[in-house]
Amino acid sequence: MAARQFQLGVSARWALGASALAILALSGCSPSDAPLTATEAPGISVPFEKFTLDNGLQVVLHVDKSDPVVAINLAAHVGSARELPGRTGFAHLFEHLLFLDSENLGYGGLDEMNTRIGGEGTNGFTTSDMTQYFQAVPADALEKVIWAEADKLGYFINTVSQAVIDNEKQVVKNEKRQRVDNQAYGHNFDVIGKALYPADHPYSWQVIGSLADLQAATLEDTRQFYRRWYVPNNVTVTIAGDFDPALAKTLVEKYFGEIPRGEDAPKSAPKPVTLAQSISLMHEDNFATVPQLTMVWPTVEEYHPDSYALNILAQYLTDGKRAPLNEVLIDEEKLTSNVAMFAFEKELASEMLLIVRANAGADLDAFPAALATAFARFETNGIAQADLDRIKAGLEVQFYGEIESALGKAIQLSEYNIFTGDPGFLRRDLAALQGVTIADVRRVYDTYIKNKPFISTSFVPKGAPQLAIEGAVPANIVEEPIIAGADAPVQFDPTVRNFERTPSAFDRTKEPDFGAPYTLATPQVWRAAFSNGVGVVGLESRETPLVTFSLKIDAGRRRGDATKPAIAALTADLMNKGTANRTTAELEDAIKALGSELSISADADGAYVSGTTLARNFNATIALVQEMLTQPRWDAEEFDLLKRRQLTNLDQAEANPNFLAAREAAKLAYPADHVLHYVGYGAKDKLEAVTLDDLKAFYAAHYRPGGAQLRIVGAVNQSAVTAAFAGLVETWSGAATPAPTLAPPAEIAQSKVYFYDVPDAKQSVLRIVRPALPATAADYPLARAVNFLLGDIYTSRLNTELRVNR
Repeated sequence: MAARQFQLGVSARWALGASALAILALSGCSPSDAPLTATEAPGISVPFEKFTLDNGLQVVLHVDKSDPVVAINLAAHVGSARELPGRTGFAHLFEHLLFLDSENLGYGGLDEMNTRIGGEGTNGFTTSDMTQYFQAVPADALEKVIWAEADKLGYFINTVSQAVIDNEKQVVKNEKRQRVDNQAYGHNFDVIGKALYPADHPYSWQVIGSLADLQAATLEDTRQFYRRWYVPNNVTVTIAGDFDPALAKTLVEKYFGEIPRGEDAPKSAPKPVTLAQSISLMHEDNFATVPQLTMVWPTVEEYHPDSYALNILAQYLTDGKRAPLNEVLIDEEKLTSNVAMFAFEKELASEMLLIVRANAGADLDAFPAALATAFARFETNGIAQADLDRIKAGLEVQFYGEIESALGKAIQLSEYNIFTGDPGFLRRDLAALQGVTIADVRRVYDTYIKNKPFISTSFVPKGAPQLAIEGAVPANIVEEPIIAGADAPVQFDPTVRNFERTPSAFDRTKEPDFGAPYTLATPQVWRAAFSNGVGVVGLESRETPLVTFSLKIDAGRRRGDATKPAIAALTADLMNKGTANRTTAELEDAIKALGSELSISADADGAYVSGTTLARNFNATIALVQEMLTQPRWDAEEFDLLKRRQLTNLDQAEANPNFLAAREAAKLAYPADHVLHYVGYGAKDKLEAVTLDDLKAFYAAHYRPGGAQLRIVGAVNQSAVTAAFAGLVETWSGAATPAPTLAPPAEIAQSKVYFYDVPDAKQSVLRIVRPALPATAADYPLARAVNFLLGDIYTSRLNTELRVNR
């Protein structure tokens, strides 16, 4: 069943691929004097027009005629950082409430309309610093979405009653249980926030807030929050896509113009913190199966000049085989299978986080000395210019990927405008990244990391406090008690429409008609077949200077057997670990030097060679694909590391309720001698039994071009694709092998209920499974259509019944 994914928190701008944020919210120009400006960076242009209504609403327009689609983004400059102690969680609660109802859309009307007119779905997210609401629809629905978003902003609050609030409180409670209370390490960021920031700092509490605060929320509290922050002069509306700018201006003025201006929001000023000394905390986690160590250093706010070098520092220290922290912690000391380090950037202050999960049974006390060795190695060697250049190229590609769609551009332009006052900040953003020097990277390390106080948290399995860092003191974690029947049922009937309507100069109750019909140009898809049997489907698109491709090979788990179900996945994994001519580190260097993303993976249905690259580096990237596919290295040490990593991952998965539910459902659906009896890498004993020779044999039998399918989209034409793949076609041969015959899941004669007990769990996971049509069946498309209405969208019958009515 599909459900809207409410995002909490802020991801790192570059390192985690999230959209860019910035520092200040500044005023824009008026409609009469708005110039047409453009954001430009090498290989990309995002022209826009910005104007401001009399009520203070800032509007950004970006015309993109490549597809008959319009995306609209409503961004309010309010997140959890603008809440008050004792009244936390309101920003996130409002994200929920604004999707529910408004005077003219009606209860659930926003999602219903989006589905009915062929939209991509509505969504939104809340961070510490802002809240966004967005949707993308066919171009002729421009007026409909402008009407709808204006109804949410200006004609919403009167539909909210105490019963509405109380009902949504239960939804948020359930969300917290799912994301925090019922997850291994779920309380980690709450512990960090309270330790790093003073109690009166708005980053000392999490976006989801305190359940006690939420429970105490009243209708008057809600109205005050709305009147303070959900006013036009604290909002940016961005429209991107295929539309007439003059018409869009008229419609924005019509639907948003009479919403009253509110009190001007105070300017947000940076509020960084410092630590007088390091603090070490620990928690015995009911769901953790392996210890996790997190270290956090306070840094500067997003878009501070040092923020760019900090992002690059984090990438360099932990990204790839040669990364100093990976060299020491993974390869030499074998303490962990993964090291994560990233800049967690926010408007007022940021953090540098280092997160490692120990291999099963490892003591976290082994990490400080290993980390000291790794940091000392960086201090001695620094960062080479080649490494700096490859990281910059990779981050550039990542950024372009965020703004490929009209919706991506709408989100990006809104965020730039909210935090910098300039939707065209992209140019300066990329320029600042490209301007980082070797000296800058070393300077920010010395300034913010080296010998500086930090927060550390040790989350260890329950009953194993000895695995925590020595001297760590228990964190003060308040876990919500789960008491059957404690939450009284809320008497809430969404069909009752009992509120006072907000006056308007025209009738807003009627949904606008569709606009002028659009012309849907048939994409110029080309098809071909290489002489070695690979089928090709391509589409040339020059919206961004990127090329994305996926080559599917019939070498998935279905080709294996139940005795060693991990063979297919491990084969694909190991093919990323070097070639006959390059070590793992050398292959990574070659890929990253191009700014490319390139990997081989496998699931039940196939193996996939997936990649994204700058168009100027397309040929060189495909040359690496050829090398990886036809000349695997079969490195025994890397094979052992991969097995160890997956064994650790299986240990960690024991704390994931969704994994447990999927694993047990597969066991019930298929007999033990069926390869689909297992999920992922299978059971630990079967994973340990896999040998390197097993992988070589699987590769020889199934990595063949016959029947493989290549899909490629981007700034490259058919002749260029054919030329780039010529070498692979010449060196890679082999006919397709007959498809495996697998028994279908057993028929279910009678429904049965099975239980898997997780002691002290805060929430239950329900999984209902029954045999269904195979994807090759003639009626499969019809079955998908039925499921779309039943449970595949937010407005589905199942979601409505369970989330709203129950």
